Amino acid sequence: MNNAIIATIAIAALCSAAPAAAQNSHKLTAGKATEYGLIYSLPMTVVDITIEAEHTLKEPGEFYNYARKNLSISDAITAPQRSATIKSITIVPRGVPNPQSQWVAQFKAGATPYMLLDAAGIPLAINTEDIGANARAQALPTPKAAEPTPLETEAARQAITQEMTLSSSLSKRAELAAQRVFELREMRSDLLSGEATNTPPDGKSMQLMLDNISAQEAALTAMFAGTTKTYTTVSTITFEPDSTEVSGEIIARLSPVDGFVAADDLSGAPITLSMTILDAGMLPVNDKGEPKRFPKGGVAYNVPGTALITITYDGKTIASQEVALAQLGVTFGLDPDLFTDKKAPSKLILDQTTGAILKLGPAD
Repeated sequence: MNNAIIATIAIAALCSAAPAAAQNSHKLTAGKATEYGLIYSLPMTVVDITIEAEHTLKEPGEFYNYARKNLSISDAITAPQRSATIKSITIVPRGVPNPQSQWVAQFKAGATPYMLLDAAGIPLAINTEDIGANARAQALPTPKAAEPTPLETEAARQAITQEMTLSSSLSKRAELAAQRVFELREMRSDLLSGEATNTPPDGKSMQLMLDNISAQEAALTAMFAGTTKTYTTVSTITFEPDSTEVSGEIIARLSPVDGFVAADDLSGAPITLSMTILDAGMLPVNDKGEPKRFPKGGVAYNVPGTALITITYDGKTIASQEVALAQLGVTFGLDPDLFTDKKAPSKLILDQTTGAILKLGPAD
């Protein structure tokens, strides 16, 4: 088996799986200078697997030993904890030039059909620039930084009283912090009931004061209960299938400490890929059921096969998708005269991912 896997950690935002083909296309016209031939490469299909991981970092608070006694918190974090899990998987097939599938479409002398190719030289269409079917951009997840914990806010600094700062006893500081929590709760209750001595003049000021009280209370409570940070990272792995099935191949690993790591780095839990072939592309047949012959100077296209891609992590299937793959099919050709008929020339739109025919019909 010769399956190539390339992994990259996504640092910047990835906004789409592939750019619209029309934005990076160029036109080749058959003419005397090219001896009425057009040279191109059909694609093979690779599969981009974008994995979004969610990381959680838990830290104990300064007063975790006093959480139950002073604030009746029974589930305080008592030691640093790191964990990571898979949040989402996006599977996107993509066409790349196949160096083993280069072709020349040969047209009649004097004819001027044209071919639209993408930036990599993959054919998109003949005799038309309407290739909207190839513009299949797909939104991908982007890494998200952790939100500040209650202890990383301005309110946390406001919540620490001078008496707490000056005290050298941990138990005393915990007692003072708990006392301040109860004071803040009483302040909020008085404001909401209208019993406060200094009531804010309007609703906006009232809300600002309530928000500040809540933020200070959250900060002081976090000193007992601990804090939890959550953030996400994104990695895109490119899998290059051949014509054989794959079973449980490790494509990456996820570490609670280092995030995505290489497939051979045992610090992370394995993320595995399996590929099951569902059907193989077949050559078209004539009325006798015999495979047709490739037309002389024909316009080559692919008849792809399909496979089921399955991604597994932590003993569970987390993504499964059918994809069309050029490597599982065959290559055939169209009569080049279809595109040079003076009365009714044809147009052709090809799939940028597989090289299959998307549309064949009269030219505009």
